[in-house]
Amino acid sequence: MHGTLTQQQPSNEDTPFAAPAQKKSLKLALYTLLLLVLLVFGEHLSRNSLLPALAPQVDGTSNPISVRAFHLLQSIDAKLCRALGCLDRTVSDFSAWKIISATLAPENAREGLKNAANQSLLQVEIQNRLAIAVLAPNLEISLTDAEESEIKSLQFTPQDWLPEAWQETHPDFLKRGIPSGEMLQVELPIALPPNAAGYRVRVLYP
Repeated sequence: MHGTLTQQQPSNEDTPFAAPAQKKSLKLALYTLLLLVLLVFGEHLSRNSLLPALAPQVDGTSNPISVRAFHLLQSIDAKLCRALGCLDRTVSDFSAWKIISATLAPENAREGLKNAANQSLLQVEIQNRLAIAVLAPNLEISLTDAEESEIKSLQFTPQDWLPEAWQETHPDFLKRGIPSGEMLQVELPIALPPNAAGYRVRVLYP
């Protein structure tokens, strides 16, 4: 008797299990894609509230990584707006504003603060430190006496306190706001009462 050995064919017993594994991978990929689509459209629909909430500060106090990540988000958002259209609504945000300096100097130093007719000049340096444009606020100047009690309050609208030259180069600032990182140097003439001894400067939205 004699015979020949034949090479054993690989078993196909595992074949039925390959299809379910592929289906699971396909489902996972589809779920991931759906989640990304939902996130993209969610960002697009809620961009007017999401972007201000995520905006970091650009005055050097925020983590550089978060600033770069936000700029990347802004670039993606800009592409979505070009493709799908956007309704931009500039926000008002107190935390955006940083008053760097405020100096009140009498125009006539010899008359000091005792002359009721004395005109003084308030010099303010203010910055929008958020990574997005923000609506211009009002400026409020509170004049106080020697006991730090308020004796007079003055309010200036954006049209009053923003420099005229700046307004001419930004004619739509009431709608688009003040750009991110913009630093403004303001000079406002103020008539001081005779008992004025101090002052406070703050921003407010009407």
